[in-house]
Amino acid sequence: MSEIRTIKWGVVGAGHIARRFAQGLAHVRDARIARVWSRRGESVAAFVERYGGDACDSLDALLASDVDAVYIATLNDSHAQYARAALLAGKHVLCEKPATLNRRQLETVLETARASQRLFMEAMKPPFFPLYRKLRAHLQDDPIGPVGLVRAGCSMANVPPDHPSFSLAEGGGALLDIGIYEMFLAVDWLGAPLDVHTLGRLGRSGVDTFASVHSRHEAGVAQLFCGLDLDGKGDALLAGPHGHVWIHEKWWNPVRATVSYVDGRVVELNVPFEGGGLNYETEHFCELIRAGVLESPVMTHAKSLQMVSMTDAARAALGLVFPGE
Repeated sequence: MSEIRTIKWGVVGAGHIARRFAQGLAHVRDARIARVWSRRGESVAAFVERYGGDACDSLDALLASDVDAVYIATLNDSHAQYARAALLAGKHVLCEKPATLNRRQLETVLETARASQRLFMEAMKPPFFPLYRKLRAHLQDDPIGPVGLVRAGCSMANVPPDHPSFSLAEGGGALLDIGIYEMFLAVDWLGAPLDVHTLGRLGRSGVDTFASVHSRHEAGVAQLFCGLDLDGKGDALLAGPHGHVWIHEKWWNPVRATVSYVDGRVVELNVPFEGGGLNYETEHFCELIRAGVLESPVMTHAKSLQMVSMTDAARAALGLVFPGE
């Protein structure tokens, strides 16, 4: 039996989400952090001391190393730039959500991935969680019928005022930091968006602090909301003709779901996760690399394009434009 190849990771960024990635990677078989780079050298030093790997003094040095894949854990405004650089250097790329600020940037990244013959995937974690996979399997065996309504939302009132989510220059705002999860849920169950209607408001820094999005899709309608200044529940509803599913808080880190049927039956699903949850998407990505696959069949390029098309339309309705767009 041949030995399983160990995937060597380079991490770009050394903040909170990079640390969560590292914590999750400890639960992924045959994968390790090999190189780390960030614009803040002190953060890199603290990161490698705790999670391992070698510190790089430049992005070029990381990309010139022998890493197989790069995880991009920087702020939203730099995702496209770093993703293209890594792909052009011949590395596979797992990029933290949102993949890019807008559809134009994502199309350019995907063109680079195709030309470089490298795997690119947006790090959208929910579909890889054990509960989400079990829910999919359950509805395949005991369906509620075609899902025609997705309702989901989360608004967090305790975001510190100096958090990057409030930074216009760094691509912040509720839609890209929170709403992108809900956009995923809508396109995953309802298909491509056909119409997107948005009401909301911009805060003092210029980013959206609350947005209510109603969208029509190939298979139904979505009702979504996201915010940075209100306290709103983080659950989700999937409705079909024969029943509905309630994914309990926090639905994007799913543990519990209740399936209620019109005939009165109720099925409770409860599946804990380990490692913080990012390990599941990372394990999937490593398996794709070993198999030589250049696009995830779960988190497809088409879904990423559909999601960013929704955020583009929602931002346009609110008049939110990032520097350089």
